[in-house]
Amino acid sequence: MCGGFTCSKNALIALNILYVMIGFLLIGVGVYARAASIVTNLPIVGGILACGVILILISMLGLAGAVKHHQVMLFFYMIILFMLFLIQFSIASSCLAVNEEQQQQFAEQGWNTVPPELRKQVQDSFLCCGFNATSAAEAGPSCELINKECCMDSKDDPSCHCGPCGPLLEDKIDYAFKLCGGLGIFFSFTEFVGVWLTVRYRNQKDPRGLPSAFL
Repeated sequence: MCGGFTCSKNALIALNILYVMIGFLLIGVGVYARAASIVTNLPIVGGILACGVILILISMLGLAGAVKHHQVMLFFYMIILFMLFLIQFSIASSCLAVNEEQQQQFAEQGWNTVPPELRKQVQDSFLCCGFNATSAAEAGPSCELINKECCMDSKDDPSCHCGPCGPLLEDKIDYAFKLCGGLGIFFSFTEFVGVWLTVRYRNQKDPRGLPSAFL
């Protein structure tokens, strides 16, 4: 069984290289989730993206500490990584626990805060008006052009208008939450393994006997 100093060192280095790749993957997933949901103000998805950035920075600290067997670096690395595990696990669990109604509430909040240009872009792309039936009714003249495109086959029907955008975005928003939540929980457990391996590595003495290798 792998239990020596060199094996623990190489395992910790390899794990931190994996963390760098996981960090970039989480960033990519977060960016994709925001793009897929169109509505950019999804705070939980943003939390997953932030975890990816922090994980990359922490892994750099872990790599330096593992190579040098630096007790102080490894201590702070272990503490920060454990805190990140708790935060990422909580955020990922929240992503999976959010129901459809809550997803729509988050998305509507985002819809109301994004610039009008982005709302117009969404409406033009999906041929819809407003986020829900209420906002579509309040849109008034801002939906006149898009309504003409929706009602090309019903020009003589004055009641014809485009439907709301919310239902059209529902599947994309749900997919974004589930994707972030699933990956976040899976990779959070690898961080717990990193904490355990760091504790073990810190308590092993460098057989080369370097003065800075063990305090």
